[in-house]
Amino acid sequence: MIGRRGFLALLSLLPIGAQATPFALPPLTAPEGPMRVFHLGHSLVGPDMPHMVQQLAPEGHRYNSQLGSGTPLQDHWEPDLEILHFDQVNTPPVWRDAREAIGSGDYDAVVLTEMVELRDALRYFKGARYFRRWADLARAGAAQTRIYLYETWHPLDTADGWLARIDGDLDQLWLGGLAGSDSRRNPKRPAYLIPAGQVMAAVVRAAEAGQIVGLTRREDLFARTEEGALDQIHINDLGAYIVALTHVSTLYQRSPVGLPHQLQRADGTPADALSAEAARQAQNIVWQVITSHPRTGVSS
Repeated sequence: MIGRRGFLALLSLLPIGAQATPFALPPLTAPEGPMRVFHLGHSLVGPDMPHMVQQLAPEGHRYNSQLGSGTPLQDHWEPDLEILHFDQVNTPPVWRDAREAIGSGDYDAVVLTEMVELRDALRYFKGARYFRRWADLARAGAAQTRIYLYETWHPLDTADGWLARIDGDLDQLWLGGLAGSDSRRNPKRPAYLIPAGQVMAAVVRAAEAGQIVGLTRREDLFARTEEGALDQIHINDLGAYIVALTHVSTLYQRSPVGLPHQLQRADGTPADALSAEAARQAQNIVWQVITSHPRTGVSS
């Protein structure tokens, strides 16, 4: 007979492309007040998106982060590994040392994300192992800390197709490959999902179907280089707004419909904004996606 440890060990050997195993998520109640949140990741978190979350959230919301450029969770964990562009993207008071912060128990929620290409992160950078380590550190810090997986996206020019990757990666790579073993080990305190990739895909489909005023194509949500060329992976202010709506609605379990649409970047300058009508259309899509996926912990 295989004991519990042996069974868990066998589960951990599932292939990278394994489907996420469905299980009953412990229910979440909506936070009673403002949250304190820690973001761990890379440039698809960036400085502006968490700052937008703070502007959209209830008054008193606070956050810290540790970021890098294309940084896997492994590099954040191991002290002898370099975090690319660390000094350029981590500045106090927003920056706080990740290991100290996540283990402190000071946060209501810890939001983790992994580098993309996600297949490479899982195969070469031990993404599932380090996701478990960071999640376990948050669990050890405080019983009330909620753990979230921020699902992102791959480059627009990915060979497999941008929408196809978002459609196929969520269960196989994000929930199955990255968070699957952690979920099986911690069914009572799993990582919940911030489905930003799913929301981006839904907004793009609506925009390209002519259903959002002023948005007509996916490139409208992505940044441009100084030379004017399309940045294939990094979002612009409009994309950051969509992703921020996804975060705040998931964290606070509230519909984003009616939230402000004119915000500031982290440096205090006005962000480019959707029109009021387009913002309402996007907000409705955000809420539809969040409430349709059980892993968010949010019900309609």
